[in-house]
Amino acid sequence: MTAPTAPTGRRTLIVEADGGSRGNPGPAAFGALVRDPASHAVLAEAADAIGTATNNVAEYRGLIAGLQLAREVDPEASVDVRMDSKLVIEQMAGRWKIKHADMRQLAMEARRLMPAHVTWTHVPRERNSAADALLNRVLDGGEPIWTVLGGDAAATTAVAPPDHGGQPTAVPQPAPGDRSSVPETGWGETSSPPTTLILVRHGETSRSLAKRFSGSGGEDVPLTDRGRQQAEGVAAALVGRGVDALVTSPLRRTRETAGVIAGALGISATVEDGLAETAFGEWDGLTFSEVRARWPAALQDWLASTTVAPPGGESFDSVHLRVRAALDRLVSSYAGRTIAVVTHVTPIKLLVCLALDVPLRAVFRMELPPGSRSEVRWYADGMASLRSYGVVDSVPS
Repeated sequence: MTAPTAPTGRRTLIVEADGGSRGNPGPAAFGALVRDPASHAVLAEAADAIGTATNNVAEYRGLIAGLQLAREVDPEASVDVRMDSKLVIEQMAGRWKIKHADMRQLAMEARRLMPAHVTWTHVPRERNSAADALLNRVLDGGEPIWTVLGGDAAATTAVAPPDHGGQPTAVPQPAPGDRSSVPETGWGETSSPPTTLILVRHGETSRSLAKRFSGSGGEDVPLTDRGRQQAEGVAAALVGRGVDALVTSPLRRTRETAGVIAGALGISATVEDGLAETAFGEWDGLTFSEVRARWPAALQDWLASTTVAPPGGESFDSVHLRVRAALDRLVSSYAGRTIAVVTHVTPIKLLVCLALDVPLRAVFRMELPPGSRSEVRWYADGMASLRSYGVVDSVPS
């Protein structure tokens, strides 16, 4: 079998996933594994019981686990998902409508874990035996499994290539903007209202004014006087917008911005740690020119790949994982409501990348001024709509 190649030239991983219930509903579990397409080595595997559930729920849980494993093996890889569940494959590919509310929630969770390119392949049940064996081992009383070996360790665990029996149908993920294959339940066509996130970048600080790196773990700088005026402009714009909740990053500049908004809207702010700015490590407090002078090679590597972290800091891929988890919590806690989210330039850019289904490296091509707001709507089936970006409100005189 020829190993699939990602359109971008990046690595491709195979995800095999399954779920089962003894009773439907009844005791249920999932199994998932990740293979290297060339050697067929098992790079990661997982299995766990999920209590009482239906086959469909268990199958979705298997898919979610498989996508999580693939991200841990290589967060930049494309993925070929292979399952014997026709329902899950066709729904995730956008060909079948997702009618059940539980399925829509699970599909949304899976879509948030998807890389930029996914191929959906339906295979016969007998060709998905490895994932099936994992879940049945757990249902028979075995211990839960979550093992990530990675590329080097997996070289000693190669197994015989699976026989996929002919040419299964591979359904490419719809390209961004391609309305011809958008799931029927997307773009507000469900009966459930979307969850609206009004993403507010905090007001100006001395660091942003001087264009210095300013992240988590460095000096926790306050707003400037103009930064507070910018926060007042955003607050005035949000009055009458039907904002149901206010959430903020834990850093001082966001909490001060959220405090101004809270006073205007008459609501309190809740802190979400996952929305903190990237930790820039040794670069914190320095300008781009100063970093380039001291770490020219490291800066070039950082600009070339979202997997690279500044010395002592976080990579954008790492920030993406915690921002995605924070998004899941917000959409789950405030489903169908409007939330004002006060955060930083990087988390907002990453959330926009998620909404638009574009590679994370797009963050290097976005500008977002302090005190601006953007709006994204997240629908129950996982689709998203970017309504505005970087809107700057007039500052009160």
